[in-house]
Amino acid sequence: MPDSSNRDHNIIDTRDPRLALLASHTPNMVIITDEAGRFDWVNPSFEKHTGYALNELRGKRVDEVLFGEDTDPETVKRIRRKLYENSEFEEDLLQYSRSGSPYWVHIHCFPIGRDQGVKPGFIAIQNNISDRKNSERGLRIAASVFDRSHEAVLITDHNNRILDVNPAFSRITGYSRNEVLGLNPSILSSGRHTPEYYRSMWHTIERTDHWRGEIWNRRKNGEEYAELLSISRVHLDHPGQFYHVAAFSDITALKNHAKELNRAANYDVLTGLPNRQLLEERLRTARSHADRLRRGLSVCYLDLDGFHTINERFGHAAGDEALKSLAERLTRTLRSGDIIARIGGDEFVMLLHSDATDQVFQRILATVGDTLTLRGESVTLTGSLGVTRYPDDNSDAEGLIRHADQAMYSAKEKGRNQIHFFDPRLDEHRRKRRSQLMDITRALENEEFELYFQPQVHLPDGAITGFEALIRWNHPELGLLAPGSFLPAVENSHLEVPLGQWVVKEAIHQLNRWRQAGTTLSVSINISAQHLMDRSFADFIETYLRLHPDLDPGLITLEVLESTALEDTQRASNVLSRCRCLGLRVALDDFGTGFSSLTYLRTLPVDMIKIDQSFVFNMLEDASDRAIVESVIFLAQRFAHPVLAEGVETMDHAHALQHMGCNFVQGYGIARPMPAGDVLDWARQWQQVRDEEGADSQRNPASSFVQR
Repeated sequence: MPDSSNRDHNIIDTRDPRLALLASHTPNMVIITDEAGRFDWVNPSFEKHTGYALNELRGKRVDEVLFGEDTDPETVKRIRRKLYENSEFEEDLLQYSRSGSPYWVHIHCFPIGRDQGVKPGFIAIQNNISDRKNSERGLRIAASVFDRSHEAVLITDHNNRILDVNPAFSRITGYSRNEVLGLNPSILSSGRHTPEYYRSMWHTIERTDHWRGEIWNRRKNGEEYAELLSISRVHLDHPGQFYHVAAFSDITALKNHAKELNRAANYDVLTGLPNRQLLEERLRTARSHADRLRRGLSVCYLDLDGFHTINERFGHAAGDEALKSLAERLTRTLRSGDIIARIGGDEFVMLLHSDATDQVFQRILATVGDTLTLRGESVTLTGSLGVTRYPDDNSDAEGLIRHADQAMYSAKEKGRNQIHFFDPRLDEHRRKRRSQLMDITRALENEEFELYFQPQVHLPDGAITGFEALIRWNHPELGLLAPGSFLPAVENSHLEVPLGQWVVKEAIHQLNRWRQAGTTLSVSINISAQHLMDRSFADFIETYLRLHPDLDPGLITLEVLESTALEDTQRASNVLSRCRCLGLRVALDDFGTGFSSLTYLRTLPVDMIKIDQSFVFNMLEDASDRAIVESVIFLAQRFAHPVLAEGVETMDHAHALQHMGCNFVQGYGIARPMPAGDVLDWARQWQQVRDEEGADSQRNPASSFVQR
């Protein structure tokens, strides 16, 4: 075919020029090839659809340009056979544009040649049928989904008459397609739902064209089943015409499985009672309900006493039967609305929705005590019951159960078949103590503690006989704290020995620092009963003294609190005797405040008696306190022990004590406790004044200590 643009149209110009205009302007794609199938001419519509220009196509084979990997090979074979036979044909064919995009065409191809007075070849007229092909594919997919879906599909008209159903519908409901066509879907109704339920459903569909939810229906055989249903209203182009498409799946097995999972998660397998998880959930609800009604709740924690002996004697199977029987009895004992749960092997928790009285709790224990028959033998059980009451105990659900558990252990400590009530105030005290002990532990690690020292003086000549080491806490937030604000928390705790050891170490270190500064002073160290009775106490003292061989042990006095009970006075005596053998001195502190003063005085090896300041403060006004002070001094004299009075604040106290025979004093009248860094300066000033007063032989050297 000639190359010139004029020749491009010669084939059709020979007949009618209008045909050339038609070929150029038709939206159909027109291709003219030679007899070998090579491009000779294409119209503008082809160029527009494919992106190819005529000048880049001419001479190339059509199949090499337009066909791709997804073009049907069987169709290609048929086309090539028709071309070879020089025959006319029509086919639907997938082709590719210059950019690689696929598109479908319907091709009508016929041969041309000498009969038409033209060069042999072919003319192909193509229509783009991509939209039709995509629609057909969509319909095929939709039909396949409809037929193969595991969900039932139901189509109704605007009068809600069934037009079609898929095989899954028949499988789920038991109705065949022919049985339901033209019927209303209400044939599936189970009768479980009220008319209001269905009216609400259709109201939602009218308003939103959609509804989704769970519904109970009935199969053809009468069996009820649960389904997850989705209904959509599909509108057509014509006003007022629409269809309903309902899709549903049978979720009966899922709901049954969910019930099983819920029961396994929330109920005890053996007794069928709620477990701890469900109990906490219901307890949270009960708290809210009680708050609204301003009523109380009682949480009771029951533990069977010695139940392990039942298992050992009769076997675990019999023990399980006993637990099931007891669970049934307790359930019958409780009032309607009360809850009982099993949360452990032989542990039950009861939630009582009122301010239960003691009679209710006694009735619970009485139920536990009812005779059981196991393996033909009569068995009687007892239980320990812990009770906490809300809102007096304003804890959350978990806290209420924990507090009832704590009360139950307190009941067990009383013996079998006992009841104990949780005290929120005591628990608050315990929480604060735990918190404070944690702070004290941190303080030990961070070296926040410090020793202060208060002087002790010999009245007749004013000589300094020593200093008492008193602990202080340099709290990072609260400042300097006196021992009364934290030592009560340490008492009888795991920190009592470590803190006591720190005081001993620090006091000995301070003695060494004073000695290295050229001053020899003695120190009294308070030792608690738990620290003293610790089995490592004497070994600790001995080991630490060996680390300071230049220190005179006689400068150290161990002050043992008389007000603290010693569980084993003989062992305490042995420990103190060993300490005295090491060279240390022993003082009995706060004498007269305990119940064993005379016993300690008789059995413990002591070198000095200290009168508690509570008696000294008021002895000038209170005859009873004065009598106690006189008695202590008298006893000490009879046992040949010197006496030191604490709490001396005035010269009148000093004169009275010296008149009674007490020659050693300590108190604010002499000096307040001071940091270790101030001790040497204070001692020098005291000695200077003492030397000045001592020059006057007519004056008592300590007579004016109050003014200092």
